[in-house]
Amino acid sequence: MGRRYFGTDGIRGRVGQWPITPEFVLKLGWAAGKVLGGGEGGKVLIGKDTRISGYMFESALEAGLSAAGVDTRMLGPMPTPGIAYLTRTLHADAGIVISASHNPHHDNGIKFFSGDGYKLPDEVEHEIEAMIDKPMDSVSSERLGKVRRLEDARGRYIEFCKASIPARMNFAGLRLVVDCAHGATYHIAPDVFEEIGAEVTAIGAEPDGLNINDGVGATAPEALRAAVLEQGADLGIALDGDGDRLIMVDEQGRIRDGDDILYALTMSRRRSGEMNGEVVGTLMTNLGLEVALREQGIGLVRAAVGDRYILERLQAEGWVLGGEPSGHIICHDRTTTGDGIVAALQVLAEMHATGRSLAELCADMQKYPQTLLNVPLEGQSAAEIMRHAAVQAEVARVEQAMGDQGRVLLRPSGTEPLIRVMVEGRDPAEVEARARQIADAVEAACGQPA
Repeated sequence: MGRRYFGTDGIRGRVGQWPITPEFVLKLGWAAGKVLGGGEGGKVLIGKDTRISGYMFESALEAGLSAAGVDTRMLGPMPTPGIAYLTRTLHADAGIVISASHNPHHDNGIKFFSGDGYKLPDEVEHEIEAMIDKPMDSVSSERLGKVRRLEDARGRYIEFCKASIPARMNFAGLRLVVDCAHGATYHIAPDVFEEIGAEVTAIGAEPDGLNINDGVGATAPEALRAAVLEQGADLGIALDGDGDRLIMVDEQGRIRDGDDILYALTMSRRRSGEMNGEVVGTLMTNLGLEVALREQGIGLVRAAVGDRYILERLQAEGWVLGGEPSGHIICHDRTTTGDGIVAALQVLAEMHATGRSLAELCADMQKYPQTLLNVPLEGQSAAEIMRHAAVQAEVARVEQAMGDQGRVLLRPSGTEPLIRVMVEGRDPAEVEARARQIADAVEAACGQPA
C-alpha cells in the first residue's frame, strides 16, 4: 500500500501548494493527535527550523492537536535530533518537526517522531493518512488540548549533546569554524562547541526566515572551506537547516562528506572497543568506503537511500553506526536519529584521544571516482525504462567489463521525473565513459516499447 502524502522523510513540498497549506496542516495536526497523541490529555511536542512559514504551520498544528484534545509543548527553533531527544526524555506521546531540512526557504514539511524518539514506521503513517480522510471534529471546549512553551528546550539539548563524549575531554586551543546554515542550530551549535573549550567562529548563524541553506551549510560547504582556510582553523563543521546532516572540512581545506566521517567514526569505535557488528550505508555509499572497511575486517551493508532505512537496519541488527554521503550520520549508541552536532563531537573526541587530525583519521580510506548522470523522463515509468531489455543489457555489459573494480546503480529520483545513473570505479575516465554508455541506453529506451 503506497503512501499518498508521506515521502521518505515526512511530508514536504512548496509552501502554499497542496499539501503544504494551512488547511491541510490543520487537518494533519488533528489526525496526528488522534493517532499519536495518546488520546485526550496526551502530550505532543512541536519544534521547527528558522524558515518564515514555520510560524504559520506551528499555529495550524497546534489548533489541530487541540481539537483532538491533545496538549502541546512548543519548543520554538530546535534541530530535528533535538526534538527527537526531548520527545523521548519528556515522555511525550510524539514529536513533530516543522522543517524541509536542506531545502530552500520556499519549501517546508512536517515529520514525526514516536514517543521513543524514532521516526514513524510505514504502518503508522498509513494510519495518519487514513485519519486525514475522515471528517474533522473537535472535542468539547472543556476537553480541548492546552498549549505551553518549553522555555529550557535549548539548554536541555545542549547538555545532551555534550554528554555524548567524555566529560573529561577539554578542547582548549582547538580552533573551529561552525556553519549553522542560518537554520535551527544557529543558537545551539556554537555554544556546544564553545562550552567544551574550543575557540569557535560561527558563520550561517543569522537567520532571517528566508536565508536558510542559502549558500551556506552542509549542502554548500565551500563557504565553510573558505573560512577554514582564511582563518587557519583546525576544523570546519557544516550543519544543514534542521541539524541532522554533517559535512566537515579538514585542516587542509578538504571537504569531508558522510562517507569520510563514517569511516573515521568506525575506526574510532573499533579502537575503543565499542564497535558492534557491521556498518550500514546506502546504495549511494562510495565503493571506496566498502573496500576500506573490508580491509579492516568490517562489513558494509547497503540500505535504500534515506536515513530511515539505515536506522531500521541498525535497530533490527543491534548495530551502532550508519550513514549517507550526504551527511546523515547515525551514532545509534548515542542517539535515535541522525544528529550533526553529536556526530561532530564524536569526531572531535577521536581527534582528542588519538592526537590525530581529521585528515589523518580519513587517510586510509580512498574514495573511488564516481559519475552521476540524470536522464529526464517524459511521462514514462521509471520502473519500465529500467526493466527495458536494452538498458539491462547495457548495464550487464558494463558490470562485466568492470568486474569487482566498479559498481553500477540505476535508480529513480524520489523527487523529480528522472532516472539517476551512477557508475564508480578506479579509473575516472572509464567511469565517465561507462556512465555515458548506460545513460545513452536509457535515453534511447525512453519512448520505445520494452
